[in-house]
Amino acid sequence: MSTVMDNFSWLYGKPSCQGRIKVEPEDFVVKENLGFEFAGVGEHFMVKIRKTGENTKYVVNELAKACDVKSRDVSWAGLKDRHAVTEQWLSVHLPGKPDPDLTQFVAEHPGVEVLETARHDKKLRPGDLTGNWFQLTLRELDQPEDVIARLEQVQQLGVPNYFGEQRFGHGGNNVTKARAWGNDEFRVRDKSKRSFYLSAARSWLFNMILSARIEQQNVHTVLDGDLLDVDGDDRDRLVEADVAQWQQAVDNGTACITAPMMGDNALPTSGQAEAFEMAIAEQEPLLLKLIRDNRMRHERRPLLLKPQDMAWQREGDTVTVSFALPAGCFATAVVRELMVELEQQEGHYANSDQ
Repeated sequence: MSTVMDNFSWLYGKPSCQGRIKVEPEDFVVKENLGFEFAGVGEHFMVKIRKTGENTKYVVNELAKACDVKSRDVSWAGLKDRHAVTEQWLSVHLPGKPDPDLTQFVAEHPGVEVLETARHDKKLRPGDLTGNWFQLTLRELDQPEDVIARLEQVQQLGVPNYFGEQRFGHGGNNVTKARAWGNDEFRVRDKSKRSFYLSAARSWLFNMILSARIEQQNVHTVLDGDLLDVDGDDRDRLVEADVAQWQQAVDNGTACITAPMMGDNALPTSGQAEAFEMAIAEQEPLLLKLIRDNRMRHERRPLLLKPQDMAWQREGDTVTVSFALPAGCFATAVVRELMVELEQQEGHYANSDQ
């Protein structure tokens, strides 16, 4: 089935294996990792839930009712997909109030379990997580041996760190709207829509640049003027000399090449890398105009994503794979390199910052 992601290259070539994912919600398990401990005291009531077949915002609204607060008083670190089994923390602002009894809430919502509760001195905000752990079950694979071979490649070399299809909306609608907005065809006043369209614009340009580096076979190759994310270094390093030395750092995994999340300021790359990035980005002048008009600040993102703690097992035509990803990275970027989905339904995806 053709999707908007077919615009972008595969690192190991388009998979020949076809199969299905999310036949059941249990085929896509996500467990959130906040990466910090709670204070044990404070005006925020923390609730860890496991939900099946429910989206985060619905649960937030229902939890707010159960706690007798407004929906805006309940927050989260990341939205999680509906068509999955997901575990995450929610925070409820309850200053000066005791912990609420959630027995009735659980009884009325069979798709939601309360796993733990705690108190903390700060509310959860979007992005307040280290990452997520995934367990995915790939079914009805017509070439499961090919999936296993690709898993071995992914474990060694990683996958393209693409933004997934859900970032771009159904059929790429968010990108289409972003272009129209950039062309001054309409104004966007709604904050959530502005965020969706701007995010889609920047993510699309990043994917284009990453795809072009794959096509030109330099996704693993340091270019003169590249900006590298170096382990243990708080700032990115510009490659202005000693390209061979930096190439060795990339090869041994102590540094990674980055690409731009475009902004209104000049690219921090130089020379060959800067020329390459701008040549690709300028293919989308309306998206660039939109980003600049809205004064977005430039950021960087690694080209490649290496899943951690990978493990898998095969039973006949079914392969179950587990791995951990940092916040902001998409499990579908991994699945995309393994198989072509036979059947795809809108919304049936999850990413690690959702």
